[in-house]
Order: sequence, then C-alpha cells, then structure tokens
Amino acid sequence: MCFKGLSKLKKLEILNIDYNRFNKSIVKQLSGLTSLKALSVSNNDIEGFFPFRELSIFENLVTLDLSGNRLNGSLPMQGVCQLNKLQELDLSFNFFQGILPSCLNNFTSLRFLDLSHNLFSGNVSSPLLPNLKSLEYIDLSYNHLEGSFSFSSFANHSKLQAVILGSETNNFEVETEYPVGWVPLFQLNALELSNCKLTGDLPGFLRYQFRLRWVDLSHNNLTGSFPNWLLENNTIPLESLLLTNNSLKCQLLPFKPQIRIRALDASHNQLDGELQESVGHMIPNIMFLNLSKNSFEGILPSSIAEMSFLQLLDLSNNNFSGEVPKQFLARADLSILRVSNNKFHGEIFSSDFNLTNMQFLYLDNNQFTGTLSNVILRNPFLQVLDVSNNYMSGEIPSFIGNMTNLMELMLGSNSFNGPLPSLENLRYLQHLNLGRNIFTGLIPRDFLNSSSELLALDMTDNRLFGNVPNSISRLSELRILLLRGNFLSGLIPNHLCHSTQISLMDLSNNSFSGPIPKCFGFLQFGEIKKDQNVFGPSIYLEYILNSHDTYPGQMMKYWGVGTVVHEETEVEFVTKNRLDSYRGEILNFLSGLDLSCNNLTGEIPYELGMLGWIHALNLSHNQLTGSIPKSFSNLSQIESLDLSCNKLSGEIPPELVELNFLAVFSVAHNNLSDRVPDMKAQFGTFDEVNYEDNPFLCGPLLKRKCNTSIEPSYSSPESSRESEAKRYDINHVVFIASFITSYIMILLGFATVLYINPYWRQRWLYFIEE
Repeated sequence: MCFKGLSKLKKLEILNIDYNRFNKSIVKQLSGLTSLKALSVSNNDIEGFFPFRELSIFENLVTLDLSGNRLNGSLPMQGVCQLNKLQELDLSFNFFQGILPSCLNNFTSLRFLDLSHNLFSGNVSSPLLPNLKSLEYIDLSYNHLEGSFSFSSFANHSKLQAVILGSETNNFEVETEYPVGWVPLFQLNALELSNCKLTGDLPGFLRYQFRLRWVDLSHNNLTGSFPNWLLENNTIPLESLLLTNNSLKCQLLPFKPQIRIRALDASHNQLDGELQESVGHMIPNIMFLNLSKNSFEGILPSSIAEMSFLQLLDLSNNNFSGEVPKQFLARADLSILRVSNNKFHGEIFSSDFNLTNMQFLYLDNNQFTGTLSNVILRNPFLQVLDVSNNYMSGEIPSFIGNMTNLMELMLGSNSFNGPLPSLENLRYLQHLNLGRNIFTGLIPRDFLNSSSELLALDMTDNRLFGNVPNSISRLSELRILLLRGNFLSGLIPNHLCHSTQISLMDLSNNSFSGPIPKCFGFLQFGEIKKDQNVFGPSIYLEYILNSHDTYPGQMMKYWGVGTVVHEETEVEFVTKNRLDSYRGEILNFLSGLDLSCNNLTGEIPYELGMLGWIHALNLSHNQLTGSIPKSFSNLSQIESLDLSCNKLSGEIPPELVELNFLAVFSVAHNNLSDRVPDMKAQFGTFDEVNYEDNPFLCGPLLKRKCNTSIEPSYSSPESSRESEAKRYDINHVVFIASFITSYIMILLGFATVLYINPYWRQRWLYFIEE
C-alpha cells in the first residue's frame, strides 16, 4: 500500500496502523511526516532487522510501538540511541536478542518501557536505570536475562507505578532486601516478580505500599504465613494477589472483609487447617479463587455460596471432606469448578444441582455416589465433565449424546453399567474415557460417527463383546485407542489403519483372531510432529486487569489471571512389563502397540519393522508362527519388545543387537533355534529368562551350548572320550526294528527269485533233499 498521499500531511502527529500486514518498508513511505509524535505499527507483518536509523527523521517522536511483530537481531546503538526523546517505547512480543543497550540510561524522559517477551540476555546492570527518574511503567519479563538485579535501583523513582520482571528461566534473580531497611519513594499499583528466586518472607518494601492493585509473586520460595497484612495494608484495596507455587504455611487466618479483591491464587503452597466458616464474608466479591494443591481439610463452609460474583473455584488436591453445600450447587453463574482429588462424598447430581452456566466441571478422584441424572441438562454450555474415580453407578443416559458442546467426557473407574449410548452428535469431543466400568454389549455402529476431533478413546476393562465397528475408522485425528480387557472378537479390522495418526493402541486381553494387519506398519506410532502439543494443559484467562488503571499514557496493556482448565489427559499402558500411568505432554512422545493375550495366528508381518518411532511392541501370548522378521532391526526407538509365548521358529535375527534403546526383550516359550544374539550393547543386559523354553536355542547364557568354532571346547580328554562314546551309542529299539525289516525283505526277495526262475527252484529242492 502506498502512503504518498499521507506524506503531504506535514502536521500529522499521531499515526496508528496496528493489526495490518505492512512490512518494514513502511518507514520509508512515512518519511514526509516530519511532525509525527506517536507511531504505532504493532501486530503487522514486519520481520527481520528493523531500520531504526530511518526513524531519526522523526525529531519529535515521543511514542513508538513495534510490538507483536517478528523483528529480530540486537538493538543497534546508532539507531536506537538517537531516539532519546522517547517517552513511550514498546518492543514487546518480538525476537530481539543480545544485551540491552547502555544508552537507554540517557532516555531521561522515558515514562513507559516494555521489552517483554523477547530474547534479550545478559545482566540488567544497576547503572542502566538510575537516571530514568520519569519512569512510570517498566516490563522486562519473559526474556533470557540472567544474574542478580537489585530492586533498590528503583528506590528514588517516585513516579514508578508498575514493575513487571517475571522470568521463565531459573537464571534471573531479583534481590529485594539490599541494602537492609531501604525505603522506596514510589507507590506501586502493579508488581510482578514471578520466578525471580525470591526466598524467605515477602519483600520488605511491600510494607510501604498502600496503592497496590495487582501483585504476582508466584513461582518463588517464599515462606511464612499467608500475608493477610498485604490485603489489609492498601487504602486502594488489592484486586489481584497471585502467590502460587511457594512455600507458605499455616492456616488461612480470617482477615477484614476485602470488598474489592477479585482474584486470589494461593495454590501449590503448604497451607493447612480448615477454611474459616466466614470465608464467604471475607471476600464476597471474589471472581477467581484458587486454593488447590495445599493441605486444607474439613468440610467446605456454606458461606462460600455467598460469593455472588464467583466464576472460578479450584479446591483440587487437598483433603476436604463431607458433602458439597447444597446452597453452593444452586449457584447459576459459576463457570469453572474443580474439586478433584479430595474426599468429598454424597450425591452430587441431586435436584439441588443448578449450575446452569457451568463450562468446566471436575469432580474426579472423590467418593461421590449416585447416577448421571437429567439435572446435567441444565448445563447447556458444559464443555468438560469429569467424574472419573468415584463410586457412581447406573446406565449412561441417552441425553449425554445431545450435549453437543462437550469436549471432554471422563467417566472412567466407576460402576457405570449397561450398554454404551450413541455419542454421534458430539462433534467437538476430544477426550472420552469410559474405562474400568461394567459396560456390556456391542460397541454401537453409530457410536462416534461425527467425532472427527477425538484424540483419545479409552474403553479398557469393561465387558464389551463383538467386533470393532467401522465408525472407529472415521476418527482421523485419533492418537490413543485403548480397548484392553474386554471380550472383543473376530479379526482385527483393517479399517483401524485409517486412523493414520495413532500413537498408542492397546487391543490386549481380548479374543481377537486371525492375522495381524500388515497395514499397521504404515501407521504413525510416534512419528508425529513434536510441536503438536495436543495432550498438554491449556490456559483459560478469567480475570483481566487493564493497565490504564496503573498507567494513564498512550500505551494499553492487560494482565490476566489464568488457570489450567483442560486438565492433562491420563492413560494407562503396559510397557517394559508393567502397567504405568502416563499423563500430559509425555503422551505427545509416547508410542506403543499391544496385541498381547489374544488368539492371533499367522506370521508377524514384515511391515511392522517399518515402525521406526515406536517405543513398545507387545505381541506375546498369541499363536503366531514363522520367524522373527529381520526388519525389526529398523525399530530404532524401541525400548520394549515382547514376543514371548507364541509358536515362533527359526533364528533370532542377529541384527537386533543394533537396537540401542532396547531395555526389555523376551522371546521365551517359543520354538526358536540356533544361537542367541551376541552379548553386546543392550543384549549384554539380558539373561536366560529372556530366552527360556526354546529347546533348540543355544548360546553362552543357555544350558545348551552351540557346537561351533566360535565357542571352542576346553573340556578334558576324559570328557572328550565320553562325548565321542555318546556320539557312537546305538539305539537298541531302532537297531532291532531295522534288523527284522531287513531280514524279511531278504527272505521275500529270495522266494521271489525261486518262483520266477525254475532252474534255481530245482537246484534249491535238490539242496534240501541232500
């Protein structure tokens, strides 16, 4: 796009072209705007090195925003240092790198500085900041900064209102207590020091702050009691306090009612005791409350129902017990409720249940009872329903199939029974867990026809029978298929190969028969792009604070309070001879195929050797015949290979010694012959148990030694003679049978000659008479 017309606007002072697709050539096209004071080109298509030198024509420039592009490289001294009249500079969300230029110390008019979310490195030197006395807002968070920074460098910055120094590495440390007893001139509105290696009590300078509205001290090692004084110390009440992942202890003591606080996160600490009965009165306007991963106990106070603005409540991973208050279950505005991993009991889906705005409901790992009653239909926006690992029972009602917004349906490890319902209308469903229940009958043909987004399907340990329906093949995005421990039968259908992105498949402990499909060798089984984090947690921003509340200038920033909403997927899979539980991001890398404990016949397909990324392969306890494919030497990532308890014959391919990651290997209870692979690399860690009950196998580990030149005999002359004697031993049964047979044949031959030739017959009679 051409800006020649704009160049005539000699008096233009403010230009905002955010959220377009301009590239860096735009700077030259704006060269005629000599009166420009504010230039904002954030979130465009600008990449590479930015021509800072060309900005020198804008002598009156005081505001520059280049955030949200793909700019990289270091900040050039000659270009950046000429912009020392700037009052607002935003370079956030780019790829700038290198150390911060020392000339920033000359930007004495600078009020707003945001260099966050880049790749800047090195130390933040103390001389860099003292001259920036006009500074009101500074954000250096989420870079690669290192070393120690003294917070007292800001001591004389009386205009300072917001300091954001959060780090995502463990190399940056903020020192807050040196010199001892220092008193700041500033009054902050916003402070973030997350993951900055803070230890001990909360920073002492906070006791001199009375206008704080947003504080984030997460991911440090702060100790002591919960800081009630921080809530009560501010004349402008604190709105957001984030203390997650520290070492705060003791009880959450009562404090004066905090009318304005909206977000409180004290999760992942060591807080204990019972919640005060009056907790609902102390923070009546709270919107976001996260007390998970502590040691709270006792019943949930009924006053929690009086938090009339509450949208997110996370009490998971504590020791709460009793029933969830009925008054609380009647709340209509709660969007996210997580009470996982506690000791709550009672019937949760009673007639009192009226959480009509609920989107994410996590009740797993408790002691809830009852059935899935139709009160769930009062939640038309429900996206996640997790009641796994409880004591719930009854059949799955058919109306579940009409809850079209469901993305996760987790019903595993209960006592649900009856037939499976049709879920063909749940087209957004990504995770379905029905395992470890008492479901019976066939898998419906229309079970998941429309669930094209399904990633994980777990129906292990039920009482399902019949064939695997064709509808499973329509799950083109499926990564995990677990059908272990049912009564499924028939051939393993070739249509399972249509799920080309599969990484974990467990069909073990069923009654499948026939051959292993050759097309399994063409499935992904781990060969998936590693940047696809489909099993990691996701963040849901619930409470947002506008930076205009802390900084009144041209720039606008938002801070959010987030929590994990989509919990990490968890599955059980047998590998290395044990049943382990895997959850979260590791599932992006784990791959395995388990067909053990069926009635499979035929030879092992050569094509299975093409699964170069698979980690675990279990074909044991079947009736497979033929030899072990030499192509298995191509399973370069295999860690567990179990071929035991079949009818395999032939040799063990010596090329298998090239499998450098093989930790578990078994070919026991087969009919294999010849010598075992050389005891080198991983095969040097295996013993006789891995080869037992193969009577024709030989080798150093086994009782049967191989009679080859590779294994010379060092036996004594006596033992040699014994071996030689054994070599010529005569089997008496065979000898007698052979002798009698030979005698009869000779006698019959002699009689035949006499019968045919009369001359010899006469001679024989004369011989007898004489």
